[in-house]
Amino acid sequence: QVQLVESGGGLVQAGDSLRLSCAASGRTRSNYAMGWFRQAPGKEREFVAAISVSAGSTVYADSVKGRFTISRDNAKNTVYLQMNSLKPEDTAVYYCAVKTNIRAYYLKTSYDYWGQGTQVTVSS
Repeated sequence: QVQLVESGGGLVQAGDSLRLSCAASGRTRSNYAMGWFRQAPGKEREFVAAISVSAGSTVYADSVKGRFTISRDNAKNTVYLQMNSLKPEDTAVYYCAVKTNIRAYYLKTSYDYWGQGTQVTVSS
């Protein structure tokens, strides 16, 4: 089992920045890919970003490309999501997840473990 705990969410204004963190514990191994998803009220959970085991490869949803940056510190078993130029449409609960297989990064069904989520609210 892997436990994931997100932090860093909050209420900000449009144009502001936030950095989310996701700390992994339990059967943590640095050779898991990790991703961030988000879910707004009344909407499906959607892919935001993912990072490979070595952090040599990152993937982003078009809606956040150029504004968000995913990174990881394997020594700390932590993945980060730096969010800049936030928009009201970024408002959602953000979840981190661990992927232990080779299925597609952007599919939520590819991920085996999930955190409880952290709320991000962007006011206009």
